[in-house]
Amino acid sequence: MDKDIAKIRTEFPILKTKVNDEVLIYFDNAASSQMPLSVSRKIFDFDQNYRANVHRGLHTLGMQATNRYEKARHHVRNFINAQKDCEVIFTSGCTDSLNLVANSYGEVNIHAGDEIVVSIMEHHSNLLCWQQLAQRKHAKLRFIELDQDQKLDLADAKKKISPKTKIVAITHVSNVLGGINPLKELAKLAHQNNAIIVADGAQAVGHFEVDVQDLDVDFYAFSGHKMFGPNGIGVLYGKRSLLEKMPPYRLGGEMIENVTRTQASWADLPQKFEAGTPNISGAIGLDAAIDFIEDIGLKKMHTHDIEMRRYLLDQLKKIADLKIYGPKNDTGAISLVSFNLSGIHPHDVASALDLEGIEVRAGHHCAQPLMQELGVESTLRASLAIYNTTQEIDKFIQALTQIKEFFENGIR
Repeated sequence: MDKDIAKIRTEFPILKTKVNDEVLIYFDNAASSQMPLSVSRKIFDFDQNYRANVHRGLHTLGMQATNRYEKARHHVRNFINAQKDCEVIFTSGCTDSLNLVANSYGEVNIHAGDEIVVSIMEHHSNLLCWQQLAQRKHAKLRFIELDQDQKLDLADAKKKISPKTKIVAITHVSNVLGGINPLKELAKLAHQNNAIIVADGAQAVGHFEVDVQDLDVDFYAFSGHKMFGPNGIGVLYGKRSLLEKMPPYRLGGEMIENVTRTQASWADLPQKFEAGTPNISGAIGLDAAIDFIEDIGLKKMHTHDIEMRRYLLDQLKKIADLKIYGPKNDTGAISLVSFNLSGIHPHDVASALDLEGIEVRAGHHCAQPLMQELGVESTLRASLAIYNTTQEIDKFIQALTQIKEFFENGIR
């Protein structure tokens, strides 16, 4: 095992946990990554030493909490290269961020006859909000299909994105297929047709560098719990010029400028979109998670991703009657692979792997239209992170081979 990876693993005590008397192998990072001690300590420090609400009290604890909360916002801004701190809105997660755009920008700007373009590979979080918006507004929802390599078909995108298009909503990385979509080219296509582009970055941030200005996306959403941070904290990046014109998505405390019996005016960005008491400890934890990522380095993380995907693919391809979905090469994708064993239900395989202490995901992965396109009801998914190793992959492959033999031949 690489000495650097061995050191990183010491930050994750859960990796020493035993599941069914076997040492845990955690291959479900696309659902939620584990959280390092450095992040837990920062959250604990807030809860024990300066817990208070933000943007309200003038007392010492309130000011300290506010400073740390806004420091987290500034850190996120630098991490994704947003132009201004006010372009970073804290939400409860990627789903909340996408719903904010759909129910604020979309509600005002989509009209009957307009078109919204998504891809067939979207997670339900980046599909349902646009599907329902289109139905409410009598607009049309159009889908970019897959090419023969099960990547996003850019030629089809050029056909689907037209002068009728008002919003293009695309995942940066598919949570089923693992491929990295050409977001910069899609943004250019959208803007050439006077449309805006919304990106679901849940599976991208923390795997490789995301520069929202270089990508020229109008909105970009992601969650903390998929990038070594806590649950319940997410980010919506939006271009200031767009955010300023949008009505608030939720109403309540701290998002107002003035309130009378009959009227209200809204606070400036970003408070306009952060009604009520925010997830302060979550923001502080996200700040610490970015520290963790930057200490390792995104280049190292991305290199590890490529190496792990290459090794995993090479080993999976040795198993007969195993079908892999998505890109078959080791570049242009993150270390996430979906597959099925012929004749064996994914849930049965996942349950059998769990008996060996190996945690993978089985199901439709909140992407049922994509499952229908692939001709299956569900798949198995192994998704790796910086703390995973080739030794763990070897044990995973050994277990898969044994499970396959058991289901095919029974107990001998």
